Amino acid sequence: QAQLVESGGGSVQAGGSLSLSCAASGRTFSSFIMGWFRQMPETEREFVSVIGSSGGYTRYADSVKGRFTVSRDNAKNTLYLQMNSLKPEDTGVYYCAAYRSGSYDSTTSYVYWGRGTQVTVSS
Repeated sequence: QAQLVESGGGSVQAGGSLSLSCAASGRTFSSFIMGWFRQMPETEREFVSVIGSSGGYTRYADSVKGRFTVSRDNAKNTLYLQMNSLKPEDTGVYYCAAYRSGSYDSTTSYVYWGRGTQVTVSS
């Protein structure tokens, strides 16, 4: 079965940076569109970013555009999210996911999910 494992979360001050990674098992990683989502307790999981299977297509939520950069290294089966100029409202559990079909910003469009990594931004 497919497995996604996020890493790189932690605590930073507002204005700081973090780099998240998502390691994927198997040799089919390069065929998947991959997305990042985030969630706080008792809130709906929200879209952050998505990247095409070859890395040439990227989209971002308005709330992170200009501050976050999504990338991937298919040779390493790894997805990345570089987060700069972090704000307290960026706090949450960040998940990576593999796309199946549907709107790219909807959780229901993704079939495989990691267990998440915590990001905390203090003011």
